[in-house]
Amino acid sequence: MTPLAQLIAQRIRATGPITLADYMEICLLHPRHGYYATRDPFGAKGDFTTAPEIHQMFGELCGLALAQAWMDQGSPAPFTLAEIGPGRGTLMADMLRAIRKVPGMAGAAQVALIEASPHLRQIQRDRLETVTHLDSVGQLPDKPLFLMANEFFDALPIRQYQRAEDGWAERMVGLSDNGLRLGLGPVVQLPREGQPGDVVEECPAAPAIVEAIARRIAVQGGAAIFIDYGGWNGYGDTFQALRNHAPEDPLAHPGEADLTAHVDFAPLAAAAIRAGAIASRPIHQGEWLLSLGAAQRADRLAAAGDTGAMGALRRLTHPDEMGHLFKAMAIWPKGAPPVPGFDKLRLHADHA
Repeated sequence: MTPLAQLIAQRIRATGPITLADYMEICLLHPRHGYYATRDPFGAKGDFTTAPEIHQMFGELCGLALAQAWMDQGSPAPFTLAEIGPGRGTLMADMLRAIRKVPGMAGAAQVALIEASPHLRQIQRDRLETVTHLDSVGQLPDKPLFLMANEFFDALPIRQYQRAEDGWAERMVGLSDNGLRLGLGPVVQLPREGQPGDVVEECPAAPAIVEAIARRIAVQGGAAIFIDYGGWNGYGDTFQALRNHAPEDPLAHPGEADLTAHVDFAPLAAAAIRAGAIASRPIHQGEWLLSLGAAQRADRLAAAGDTGAMGALRRLTHPDEMGHLFKAMAIWPKGAPPVPGFDKLRLHADHA
């Protein structure tokens, strides 16, 4: 057992099985043994590679999309340029490089990163010149907000429920002779349809985070773009672990593997609309990037000698790579033009 597995086992022996949400939070954020507290998980030497680490064009296009939204809303100054779960700071660095080409924007931007990991905060400080770290979206200032979240919501703790004959039973982490195991708790009532054996997932924290962001945008102006892998209904078991770029049993090495689940975009859109903002339906990441000019940008970079540009374009946009697995969703204020790439994707309240 890993040191964290031993601590989890001690807790289960003392108080009983724990929810998947509790398990994920301990594994990812334990101050001494948690995954994000002890390592840099990104890139070839880590456990996974995110889109900003693949190529600079991803962050540049995200930055230019926010820049157009900023100009469409009258170039408000000052404003907050924020990212949730900013990793190494690569995405923000690439966005800032693009934003500096927009007259007046970089000087008006006050950069804020929402990051829980002290280890990653230091990496971000080393990479970015001036940055303010916040603990939560609730600490964002009351001013126009332009925000990115790439592969943030997939790492938030989830709860899982499995359909039994007489209702839904929550899947819990307990103990067996060989270590940690999944089992079922008491039957509870959920407002969900399903057949015996079906699994549904809920992420309690995500809608509240989106609602707080959307409320600021609805009142102060701004825009937010969320990019993650997921779908629209929350059905199915998507709880997974990644270690050394390969999948493994999520209970095998607590604290030493990345734990994620697919994002259900439906409650995120509903939360944004409830807060008074406009929400888009999700669009494939590849389709969104191509609509922003990703192919043309890759061509220019390749002509300038960037030998990795065309391969990166395929990886980011092709349906067999990240192009369809990942989705993008945006929110913006009522009365403002849509965020670029989301022009015909506006959701109405009765669809969220």
